[in-house]
Amino acid sequence: MADNENTQPESFVDTQNVPDSQDIPISETFVPPSISIEKIFSSESYTHHSPIPKQILADKTIPCILGIDEAGRGPVLGPMVYAVAYIPKTTEQILKAHKFDDSKKLTASVRSALLKATCTPDTDLHDSMGWSATLMSPRDISAGMLRPAGSGTYNLNAQAHDTTAELIRGVMAQGVNITEIYVDTVGPPQTYQTKLAKMFPNASVTVAKKADSLYPIVSAASVCAKVTRDAVIEVFAEAEGADGTVLGSGYPGDEKTKNWLKQTIDPVFGWDGRVTRFSWRTVRDMLEGKTAKAMEADWPDDNGEEGEQKITSFFGGGVDMAGAGLAGWYGKPVQTDF
Repeated sequence: MADNENTQPESFVDTQNVPDSQDIPISETFVPPSISIEKIFSSESYTHHSPIPKQILADKTIPCILGIDEAGRGPVLGPMVYAVAYIPKTTEQILKAHKFDDSKKLTASVRSALLKATCTPDTDLHDSMGWSATLMSPRDISAGMLRPAGSGTYNLNAQAHDTTAELIRGVMAQGVNITEIYVDTVGPPQTYQTKLAKMFPNASVTVAKKADSLYPIVSAASVCAKVTRDAVIEVFAEAEGADGTVLGSGYPGDEKTKNWLKQTIDPVFGWDGRVTRFSWRTVRDMLEGKTAKAMEADWPDDNGEEGEQKITSFFGGGVDMAGAGLAGWYGKPVQTDF
C-alpha cells in the first residue's frame, strides 16, 4: 500500500474512536455553543450561528452546499431543534471521511465527538464546515398550535417551514455563497421543494425523504440538531437534580417519559412550561381526559357560556397579548422570535 493511501489531513480528528454509549451525563460530554442556559430557562426560542469557516472566509465566492434537518419534532418534552450545516462543494468529501450519517444511527458519543470536532479550532471540520441551529421552545411551539379560535392556528409544519427558511436566509446574509440546498422533508417533498425553490431561486433545491441518510451534508445538520437537543434535555434533568435518563427520550410512547409526566404533574399548573409541550395530546389527556389528574375548574369565557372553556385554551397566545391573562404569559407565536 502506498504511503499516501487512506491517510487523513494532519488536523483530522478520529470521531469514530469513542466509547459506545447512548447516555452520557452532560458533565462528561461536549456541550455545544448552541446551548444558552439563560435563554432555555426563559423559554426563549433563539438561533445560534457558528463562525464562518476559514475556507469560506478566504473566498466568499466559493460555491457551498447546505443541508437542513431537525431533532425533536415528535417529543412531548423539550425543544424542536432545526439545524443547517454548510461546506464548500469542493470539500464535502471530508464528511464521508468522518462517517457522518443520520444522527439516529450514531451513538450519542459519536454524535458528540463529531460536533465537538466541528467546534474545535484548527480541525478539518472547523476550518471547512459552518452550522447554525434554531431552538424552538416548548412554550412557543404550543403557543402557535393552541391559538384561540379565530386567531389562526400556527401548526407544526408551518413553524418548521418558516424556521427552515429563516436559517437559510441567516447563512446567506453572512455572505456565504449557497448554491445547493438539501432538505429532509416536512410534508410532501415536491410541494416543499417548489416552495423553497421560489424562496431561493439562485440555489438548486433538493427535498427528499430520508435526506439525512442520502446526503452527508444533511447528516451533518442532523448531528448538530440532535446533539443540541440532547444537551437541552440534560440541562432540564440536572435542574431537577437527576441525570438525563429520568426524562427518557421525550417521546410520548417512552415509558420513562410517561412516568415522569405522571409523577411530576401539578394538579393546578400541570408541568413546567419550559420543558413540556401543552399542545400535545398526551399532555391534554392527562389534564382533561377521563383519567385526568388535574383539578377541574370553571373558567370565565367572554365569548360563550360560563364553564365552557377548557384549561388548555388559556395557554395559546392570541394576536393581542395585553390583558390576556395566561395567554400573554405563555408566549408569542414562534415566528415573531426569528
